Amino acid sequence: MDQSGDSWWKDGIFYQVYPRSFQDSDADGVGDIKGILDRLPYLASLGVDAVWLSPIFPSPMADFGYDISDYTGIDPLFGTMKDFDALVDAAHSSGLKIVLDLVPNHTSEQHPWFVESRSSRDNVMRDWYIWRDPGPDGGPPNNWLSEFGGSAWTRDEATGQYYYHAFLAQQPDLNWRHPAVREAIHEVMRFWLRKGVDGFRVDVIWHLIKDAEFRDNPPNLFYREGRPPHEKILTQYSTDQPEVHDVVAGMRRVTEEFGSRVLIGEIYLPLERLVAYYGNDLQGAQMPFNFALLSTLWSARSIEKIVTDYERMLPPGAWPNWVLGNHDRPRVASRIGREQARIAAMLLLTLRGTPTLYYGDEIGMHQVAIAPDQVRDPFERNVPGLGVGRDGCRTPMQWDATPNAGFSTSAPWLPLAGDFTDENVVSLDRDARSILNLYRALIRLRKETPALVLGSYTPIAAHGDLLLYRRQHEGKALVIALNFGAEPVSVTSSSIGFDGELLLSTFLDRQGESIEGVLGLRGNEGVIVEVPLDRAA
Repeated sequence: MDQSGDSWWKDGIFYQVYPRSFQDSDADGVGDIKGILDRLPYLASLGVDAVWLSPIFPSPMADFGYDISDYTGIDPLFGTMKDFDALVDAAHSSGLKIVLDLVPNHTSEQHPWFVESRSSRDNVMRDWYIWRDPGPDGGPPNNWLSEFGGSAWTRDEATGQYYYHAFLAQQPDLNWRHPAVREAIHEVMRFWLRKGVDGFRVDVIWHLIKDAEFRDNPPNLFYREGRPPHEKILTQYSTDQPEVHDVVAGMRRVTEEFGSRVLIGEIYLPLERLVAYYGNDLQGAQMPFNFALLSTLWSARSIEKIVTDYERMLPPGAWPNWVLGNHDRPRVASRIGREQARIAAMLLLTLRGTPTLYYGDEIGMHQVAIAPDQVRDPFERNVPGLGVGRDGCRTPMQWDATPNAGFSTSAPWLPLAGDFTDENVVSLDRDARSILNLYRALIRLRKETPALVLGSYTPIAAHGDLLLYRRQHEGKALVIALNFGAEPVSVTSSSIGFDGELLLSTFLDRQGESIEGVLGLRGNEGVIVEVPLDRAA
């Protein structure tokens, strides 16, 4: 595929790096930019095309970088601007794109904008944030809740008003109804685009506009005990307001000033609301992140329905995308089991649309149990005992069997998985049939096969634990068969056009096999079969 043109983000494979946990170069136990630079050869050899970095900006680290105190700097923990420039140059020289995390919904309370805003009610930046008088009872202005626990309003004693924060009290929300805020963030975007970044993943983009009347959110009638307390109310008025689409379109226009750049939106919404973020005439985000695979029941029929619904709901011309893991959700290998993690890899890399990988998923990293005295995540600290902590999916990358897994020469900021001496890049690289080599084979096949990138998606009727679909483009047709069960299954090939050549199995041991009459699948096996076009109709 051509990675140089306007469609690079369609053709490419994205890879999320959580910088704190990827590679430490200065022996402080925390990953950094030079560490990422050192590991670029690995990313290039894996075959990914774009590296998305979680925040590296100056921050008090109340939420590990998602509380930004300077949008146009680099936190010393991660290095210097010179280091960042070197990373961009080296990535581009290696054929890799760099995508930054943009966090425009909120800043740190230590950001100069908020320091000014809270200094007095008359300050010129007062309305850059969301300030409200107390409610009739003297308490918070309404019932909105923080996603990290408690009220989303904090009283500022000096001025007698409350400010809104969808997350931590140390993360006050910006007022995106204020034109000066929009222009300030647009200038932030231009700063990084001039430095050569290839786009942005925009954090909680569906939060940016709130109800102008600040009405109470309705109760969630389906809330059940044991869930995070913020789920007691629906976010009807505090998120996903109609005016947000104008905000997203404004961001898109900024990226287009710089040519072929990409705008990705983080959006946890049902599919029918998610697709609105493509915008009128597709002038919103090129890729509103589709997280449906993160939370669905892991079964053939559930996933078949999600893919069908998503394809049906996409606006004409919109490009799909799929995500299996990220820094906020439990590791895929722990959610669905090690055996099915291979099925997940084949699914992600053969569905129509751009795939995003989360660091370490390609080596089967699992969710690490974090002892109470090792918890770092503010979400877990604020609402302990609910199992919502995100530390377990943010543990250091497992490079080799040396102490600290080759991540650092010092004790890492989070504990390593106990199996890192066996489950690591060096060890799995040597194993011809490892999950790492499966990812490499899938990525290589995808790059060599336009049907897997540009081809149409057609579901094939199947039952039980079997998921079948066809990808077809310009004279080539492939059938993907995935067994979501532990028991073997077989399919009569004549009825669905299976006769052909098996290109790849998730077990990496059937390449070149001729399929005639019957396709047999072992438990937890997926295959890709090239079929004659006269059988692919």
